[in-house]
Amino acid sequence: MINNSKKLLFLSTLMMGTILSMSSNSWFGVWMGLEINLLSFIPMLTSNKNMMKNESSIKYFIVQAMASTMLLFSILLIQMKYKMSWESELIPSMMISSSLLLKVGAAPFHFWFPEVMETSSWINCLILMTWQKIAPMMVLSYCIQLSTFMFTITILSIIIGAMGGLNQTTLRQLLAYSSINHLGWMISSLMVSENTWEMYFVIYSLMSLIVVILFKSMNLFSLNQIYSSTNIKSETKFIMFLSLLSLGGLPPFLGFLPKWIIINSLVENNMTIMMMTMVLLTTITLYYYMRISFSALILSYSENSWSLSIKTKKTMLVLPFMVVISTMGLICSSTLISLLST
Repeated sequence: MINNSKKLLFLSTLMMGTILSMSSNSWFGVWMGLEINLLSFIPMLTSNKNMMKNESSIKYFIVQAMASTMLLFSILLIQMKYKMSWESELIPSMMISSSLLLKVGAAPFHFWFPEVMETSSWINCLILMTWQKIAPMMVLSYCIQLSTFMFTITILSIIIGAMGGLNQTTLRQLLAYSSINHLGWMISSLMVSENTWEMYFVIYSLMSLIVVILFKSMNLFSLNQIYSSTNIKSETKFIMFLSLLSLGGLPPFLGFLPKWIIINSLVENNMTIMMMTMVLLTTITLYYYMRISFSALILSYSENSWSLSIKTKKTMLVLPFMVVISTMGLICSSTLISLLST
């Protein structure tokens, strides 16, 4: 009971820090909100039972403290040296952007992200992949520019997210590299339109929520567990892999919708080469999701009719409904758009 009340307290201050950063009208207010957010998340990462979780909290603290220090010094330097409309100048915006990109774990500042994910619980992984990206990304939208620096960050994030996930055997690191890949798409959507980023982020968060709940409910942490386990029903595996393919952005699924909109926006803004590079590299992430799906569904193993299946909780009944939404979402939304346009 005490542990739950602590978690509730830190979760509420975590949300408060993010909201403070987004609603602040000064850079010092933004920095303060990010600090509250950081100090609230550290106790959620720690655990008395598992020392490895404490190690991840120390790694997270060091990196985030370094990013916050960079942000604070950048703000102070800019306030002293540059005029009021400094967001339009390249060097100051690069300084601020670098500290914020380190906070979210975009490549080449991604080194800490898979390491922290690897030793965190599934719920903390979900918070890291979704909620912890909101404030830095919103602040990044204030000073983002169509510059070579941001193009490089976008392409690097997609490359590292794609290549890094190829040789992974643990599910948490796989989702970490997938998150880095999605981050590349989010940065490109911010360069085009903030509304596009908001839609991408909401759909990505929904897909991540479904996948994390599935993995947590079945206590899965590595690929070997999916391949060899006789406890997982074929229907549950099918639901899991539909969700993974939707997260990867396979066309019939809802996960493809925001990518489709970003592709259209990039073409309209004459960024065809960048768009083609992003699409080609993202097929690699789709490859490792499909590899898991086909291997685990087709792989021959003894599935006994009398084997004990995992007991279905009441909360688990929501999952099939969410998966149906993710599967049929693109068809429904595209039909609605075509009806509205006519």
